Amino acid sequence: MKEKSSAQAKKIEELETRLASEHAKAKSEAEKAKAEAEAIMAIYRTNVEAAQVQAIKAAETSQTRAYWVAELAKCQSRRETLEEIHARGFDLSDEVINAREHEADAGALASSDDGSKSGSENGEDLDGEEAAREKN
Repeated sequence: MKEKSSAQAKKIEELETRLASEHAKAKSEAEKAKAEAEAIMAIYRTNVEAAQVQAIKAAETSQTRAYWVAELAKCQSRRETLEEIHARGFDLSDEVINAREHEADAGALASSDDGSKSGSENGEDLDGEEAAREKN
């Protein structure tokens, strides 16, 4: 009976040792999986934040472009009106030239990707404007 009892105690010890080993192994794997999941979440959060920043910049660029497209339409309309009045015999050459300059500036801003100014605002005159000034 002592031998049987001793054999059972030894078997119980072996099972407890194996169970403790399996428990430690499972715990280690769980911690490793948790660390990997946290790393993936950190990358995901970084990507989401970057995407949000890009979306905000795109919206701002879109709004700026829409503004300048509307300004271009206004300038074109004003220039056309002034040209019609000028065609009826009124001397509005200076106003037409100014309207063309504003239209060119608005057109450049409406079509530029970064919103930078070009054309007459940078001191450059368009060929048509130079010719109109030489006439006067």
